Amino acid sequence: MAIAIGLHVVFVLLWVGGMIFAWSFLRPAAVEVLQPPERLQLWLGVFNRFFPWVWLSVTTILLSGLWMIFFVYQGFSHLPMYINIMFALGLLMMALFMHVFFAPYQRLKKAVAEQNWPEGGANLATIRKIVGFNSILGVITVLVAVSGRFL
Repeated sequence: MAIAIGLHVVFVLLWVGGMIFAWSFLRPAAVEVLQPPERLQLWLGVFNRFFPWVWLSVTTILLSGLWMIFFVYQGFSHLPMYINIMFALGLLMMALFMHVFFAPYQRLKKAVAEQNWPEGGANLATIRKIVGFNSILGVITVLVAVSGRFL
């Protein structure tokens, strides 16, 4: 249990913390100092480095969570409500990430390669909105995880 929960928490922190850093701190600074072509290239470089870690996070969070559900709680029928909520929110966050990865991120890569800055900007704006929403979901999920057992 200790290893599963440790991995679970570390990879949640990496993913949610990375989204909050990118959305709240890197994005505003990039808007202030970079023109759209350079900004789009920066974001592509950031995503190219961050997304493999998100894939590792998603996989680790899902597997460690399922391990705890089945080996600690003996399945879904014995889960406290807050864990059901955490699990559902986590699945939603994972689905949103996969949408970002397979749709607007792929279009962003293509647009940057073609130097189609308006198209790249539109896809980056889509990613920004989804990451903002996913960051909020991440914070809510963490709040449910740490305080749910006390409600």
